Amino acid sequence: MRAVFAFVLLVGMALAGVAVYMIQGYMAELEGALRKEQAFNAKAGKLVEVYVFAKPKKYGDPLAEEDVTLIYWPEKSLPETIFRDKAALFPENATGPRYIMRTTEAFEPVLASRVTEPGQLANLTSKLEKGKRAFAIKVGTNSAIANFVKPDDYIDILWTGSVGGQGEMTRQIESAVLVIAVDNVLNEAQIDSDSVAKTVTVAATPEQVARLAQAQATGKLTLSLAGGATDVVEGTVETNTNDMLGIVQQEVVPEVIVPEVKKCYAKQRSGGVLVDTDVEIPCKS
Repeated sequence: MRAVFAFVLLVGMALAGVAVYMIQGYMAELEGALRKEQAFNAKAGKLVEVYVFAKPKKYGDPLAEEDVTLIYWPEKSLPETIFRDKAALFPENATGPRYIMRTTEAFEPVLASRVTEPGQLANLTSKLEKGKRAFAIKVGTNSAIANFVKPDDYIDILWTGSVGGQGEMTRQIESAVLVIAVDNVLNEAQIDSDSVAKTVTVAATPEQVARLAQAQATGKLTLSLAGGATDVVEGTVETNTNDMLGIVQQEVVPEVIVPEVKKCYAKQRSGGVLVDTDVEIPCKS
C-alpha cells in the first residue's frame, strides 16, 4: 500500500513539474510577444483614426458618408490635409456634397486635394491652389509627350528660339510644373490612350504665366515629363547647335595693317635734270 502511495505521489509530482514547465514556457512566449508588440508600438507611434475611401470613386462623383470609412493610421505619418473629423468632412450646413477631384482607389486616404469644398463642383478653378493661375500651352506631335502627359503629371518646359541674331538656342524656362488639364479633360481616367493632346493647361504663378506667354509668342515650347513636384532642376539648362554637336568656332584674328611710312629725299640738279639723293628730308604735306 505504501509503495502504491509513493508511486502515485511521484507521478503526481512529475505531472506537476511538467505543468509548471509548460506554464513557464507559455509565460515566456507571452512575455516575448508582449515585448515585440511594445517595440512595434514604440516604432509605429500613436495610432489615430482617419478617413479613407471605402470603395473606388471616379472623377466628378459626389462623396457620401457611406463612401468613406475609418481606419487607424500612425499619427506621426499623417498626410497634412487628411480628414480625421467627420464634421469637417461632412459639415452640417453644407450647401451640397463634396465631389471627387481625381479617380481614387479603396482605402486611399481622403485628402483635401482629392475632394472639392462642400457644394463646389469639380472644375478647373477648384484644382488651382491659392495664388496660382491656369495657363494653356499649345502642343502637338512635336512636343514629344503629347500622347503621354495626363492631369496631375509634372512637366518641364523648354523654349527654343533665336536671341540677338546668334542663331537658335534651347533653354529650360520652367521645372516641375503641375498639369491640371489636358485639352478639356481634368482627370487622367478620362484620357484616351490613343489621343494626342492639343493643349496642356498648367498651374502657374503670375510671374510664370508672364514668362510662358512671352516664350510662346517668341519661340517654340517643348514639354518633358518630370518625376514629381520635388524633381526641380536648379540652375540654367540651355544649349545651341554648336554646343550640341561639339563645334568650336575658330576665333578670327583681324589682320593688322601697318600704315606705310612715306619717305622723301632731297633732289639736286645734274646736267639740267633733277635726280634723287640719299639725303632724307621732311615730306611736304
